Amino acid sequence: MKELLTRSLSGFLFVSILLSAIFFHKYTFVTVFLIFGIICIQELQRLIHFKNYWLYLIFISLVALFVFLKIPVYVIGFLLALTIITELLLIRDLLTIRIIPMFEKKKYLVSIFYLITAMFFLIMLPSYRGSYEPEIIAGAFLLIWTNDTFAYLTGKNFGKHKLLERISPKKTIEGFIGGFIFSLIAGYIISLYTPSLSLYTWIIISIIVSIFGTLGDLIQSKFKRQAGVKDSGSLMPGHGGLFDRLDSVIFASPFLYLFLYIIHHIS
Repeated sequence: MKELLTRSLSGFLFVSILLSAIFFHKYTFVTVFLIFGIICIQELQRLIHFKNYWLYLIFISLVALFVFLKIPVYVIGFLLALTIITELLLIRDLLTIRIIPMFEKKKYLVSIFYLITAMFFLIMLPSYRGSYEPEIIAGAFLLIWTNDTFAYLTGKNFGKHKLLERISPKKTIEGFIGGFIFSLIAGYIISLYTPSLSLYTWIIISIIVSIFGTLGDLIQSKFKRQAGVKDSGSLMPGHGGLFDRLDSVIFASPFLYLFLYIIHHIS
C-alpha cells in the first residue's frame, strides 16, 4: 500500500510539472525539458559506464541555438538523418544481437545521436511550424501514457505470447496490440479538441508513438539488462529514473518530427 501511494504521488508530481511547463509558456517548456535532458544524460552515462561532460555542453548548446537563433534547415535535416539512422541501427541490434555494441565502442557518438539529438527534437516538436503549439507535445505524451497503461492492463489480463522475452519478460504481443488499439482511440479523441491537426495526422502520430515508443522502451530495457540494473536512476520513487519515464517519447520524437515536418510542407 505504501509503495503504491509513493508511486502514485511521484507520478502525479511528474505529470503536474510536465503539463504545467508545457501549457504555461514555450520557455517554461524548454527550461524544464532542458533540465530533464541533463538528468537523462547523467542517467544514461551511469547506465553505460561512461563519463563525458562534453555531452552536457553539446545538449545545452543545441537547445540554446534553438531558442536564440534560427537553425538552418540543412543542419536540422543532417541531425535528423543521423538520429534516425542511429535509432534504426539500435532497433536492428535490439532484434538481432545479444549485446548492443554501445557498451564496447562508439559510446560518445551513439550517446549524442541516441539521446541528445532525440531529446532536442522532442523540444523542437511543438514548434515545428514556427509558432509554439503546446497541444502537440501534450498530445504525444497522452498517447504514450495511453499506450503504456493499456499495454500493461491488456498484457496482465490477456497476455499469453511474449513480445521479446529475453529483454522484457513481462511484455506480451497481446499487450502491445492493446496499447496500439487504445492509442488509436486516444488519437481520435485528441483530434476532436485540437483542430490544428487533422484526424488523419493524429492517427499516424498514434501509430508512430505506439510502435517507436515501445521499441525505445525495449532498447532502454536492454541497456539496463546489460548493465545489470533494474532502473536507470532513483529520482522518481516507485518509478526509477527520469530516463525510465521518458525513454519512449524521446525515442519516438525524431520520427514524429520528420512526419509532421513532411506533412507541413506537403500541405
